[in-house]
Amino acid sequence: MFNKILIANRGEIAVRVMNTCKEMNISTVAIYSDADVDARHRLTADESFYIGKSEPSDSYLNIDKIIDAAKKTGSEAIHPGYGFLAENAAFALECENQGITFIGPPSDVISNLGDKTKARRIMEKSNVPVIPGMTYAAEDMDTMANEGDNIGWPVMIKAAAGGGGKGMRIVNSKQEMADACAAASREAESAFGDNSIYLEKFISRARHIEFQILADNFGNTIHLFERECSIQRRHQKIIEETPSTSLSPDLRERMGKAAVLAAKASGYVNAGTVEFLLEPDGNFYFLEVNTRLQVEHPVTEMITAIDLVKKQIEIAAGKKLTIAQNDISAKGHAIECRIYGEDPEKSFFPSSGKIIFMKEPSGPGIRCDSGIHSGFTVPVDYDPILSKLIVHSQTRNEAINRMIKALSEYAVLGVKTNIHFLMDILKSDDFNAGKTYTDFIESNFSDWEPGYHDADIACIAFIADDLSPKTKISGSAEEQFPEPWKALSNWRIA
Repeated sequence: MFNKILIANRGEIAVRVMNTCKEMNISTVAIYSDADVDARHRLTADESFYIGKSEPSDSYLNIDKIIDAAKKTGSEAIHPGYGFLAENAAFALECENQGITFIGPPSDVISNLGDKTKARRIMEKSNVPVIPGMTYAAEDMDTMANEGDNIGWPVMIKAAAGGGGKGMRIVNSKQEMADACAAASREAESAFGDNSIYLEKFISRARHIEFQILADNFGNTIHLFERECSIQRRHQKIIEETPSTSLSPDLRERMGKAAVLAAKASGYVNAGTVEFLLEPDGNFYFLEVNTRLQVEHPVTEMITAIDLVKKQIEIAAGKKLTIAQNDISAKGHAIECRIYGEDPEKSFFPSSGKIIFMKEPSGPGIRCDSGIHSGFTVPVDYDPILSKLIVHSQTRNEAINRMIKALSEYAVLGVKTNIHFLMDILKSDDFNAGKTYTDFIESNFSDWEPGYHDADIACIAFIADDLSPKTKISGSAEEQFPEPWKALSNWRIA
């Protein structure tokens, strides 16, 4: 087992990985930029290493600096978290070349699955159902328009080199193709350093269902059930839950087998996620494989009681999976809400600034994976996710009510957040009825406005008063704080 692991990330996911390392008696190293001098992940680690300026290319995306940090701190392995270099094949390869264990799949697997068109070809050869579309990237507008005619409108432009909603555009006709391709290509270049794009059939009223997989180096591959991730804004997930209300036991079994088949077809090792689109008629199609730990992994941990980060570390250390498919069982219902520093009233524009005060909810079945603290300045340089709030209960209805209560007790002052927006989604009739599709936000909350209540205003006023300087009260100490004998009346010692 490793003695020391460097976490090549920041924020809540870095803290999350560190917590498991501590339980495994593994020392941790945090890397940090100028923007993260006082960040929670730096304060949580056993030691920290300055990596560079706030600009991601000079810090969290700088492969040479991260490898150098690992060597200088004596780290035997690197956990990439999610985002930044987590799905960068060149980073994984450099770790391999330098004798540092990359806690994730091999670099060639990341490369093959990172190219979405190549991944589609791999799945087609293994008879995993794939969305109709292109199996190659193209730049020529005539080619893209002709492919659109062949696939059938509307189509979805997607970045060949990445995911996470970047480089995606829905195109309804040939006339829209040129502008949409140009915009998608620019966004893909900015996000992934590769402007390659391709087309898939756009499926409306679909659900986004993903399966968590674990695979070791000895050919053992299992899944840990599904996660429903259909509540999205701008193709970014904001609420996830498990189990999905849309899966029957038979459909769950078929999709789980398809996820395991996809993992084996690609030679997958470590933890990953196979994503599908599910149509209302029950047909499902391979979407992509995320070759990393997902943001929403805690809901799987809540229903299975399996620490996925621990499994990642054990597999990377060369251990066999100690659990088989028949050993996995799910109990209860779990929901996760992503808490972002953003303004839902202004098209979810990122909100940065100093957190004046924060108070996290707590209680039975409530978990908060957080990367912030009071006094921390949320930077403009990185993804605006602040924390993840996760709840677990016996039934979906109980989990929804528990999440609403937890969100109502979550206070973050100083930056805008999406907390009220999330609460309104959870209270909506369609969400409670399980009618969660990928167009849920556009269909139900396109004109959303916050509905603050008297209790909210009173809570904010109380916190503001508590934080404000207190005026000195005149008068003697006895007048300010009278003795209990003078303050009480009609009492006697029994």
